Amino acid sequence: MACDNCETKFSDYYSENIYTWCTNCGNYGIHAGVKRALVDLNIEPRDVLLCFDIGCHGNGSDKIGGYRFHGLHGRVIPFAAGASIANLKVKVIAFGGDGGTLGEGINHLISAVRNNYNITFILHNNLNYGLTLGQASPTTKEDMRMNSSPDGTNIEPLHVMRFLLSLNPSFAARSFSGDVKHVQKTIKQAIQHKGFSFVEIFQSCPTYNKQTPHEWYQERVFDVDELVGYDNTDIKKASEIAEDLENKIAIGVLYKNPSKKEFMEIQENRVGIETELVDEVRNYDVSEFLEAFK
Repeated sequence: MACDNCETKFSDYYSENIYTWCTNCGNYGIHAGVKRALVDLNIEPRDVLLCFDIGCHGNGSDKIGGYRFHGLHGRVIPFAAGASIANLKVKVIAFGGDGGTLGEGINHLISAVRNNYNITFILHNNLNYGLTLGQASPTTKEDMRMNSSPDGTNIEPLHVMRFLLSLNPSFAARSFSGDVKHVQKTIKQAIQHKGFSFVEIFQSCPTYNKQTPHEWYQERVFDVDELVGYDNTDIKKASEIAEDLENKIAIGVLYKNPSKKEFMEIQENRVGIETELVDEVRNYDVSEFLEAFK
């Protein structure tokens, strides 16, 4: 939640730890955009939980101030969902790579979209497993040469937004790490949305992905906000405009459904209860139940 009686500053999210990403890695732009969005929304570090998966992006978990959690590969979404359910007063933002999210953890992504947990999820899509030195991921382009596939991949890549929109999400957006202001704007809208906000961010990987460098995306992306009359509440239009990943790549909020209720709003046993689950944690006397095992 935003702080009404304070002014959040960039220095509030400062960390003394030194970045270890490769020069020109897209993670720098994403990190900057996240901090800018949080400051814009006047959200203090105490009011947000930042959850990181395993991957190159996860090496930034200790490079930003506040409450942070570094999870298991592909498993950050269920942790973030649980944290949000426990206390809806805290904003929860989770980060994952294309490998962990769409490989090991794709079942968790499906569940999160269907249940519409009130979290923001940012997908760092650099088309490879960068932390383990350049293996092909579910989004690696066909015939793209990687360290583990020197002759090129022979599997059709997963089209992220086509897959996500097929699940009827409540918020689906894209951005590009080379445009920090756009990253900031998009993440800000995602945080403000109530429900599961999915943001795919195309990013360069200067060390292992030579096929789609920063300049490649820069020449192809366009913001749907620039289109006259684009209706981002029309999921069919969103699916059509999201399809092209080679020539004209749409970024921005492609689709949103603000009327879709988030997970805790549809739990009938919580109707009329104003406390958060975390407020209800207490000790219980279970001695009478233990008698049955004597």
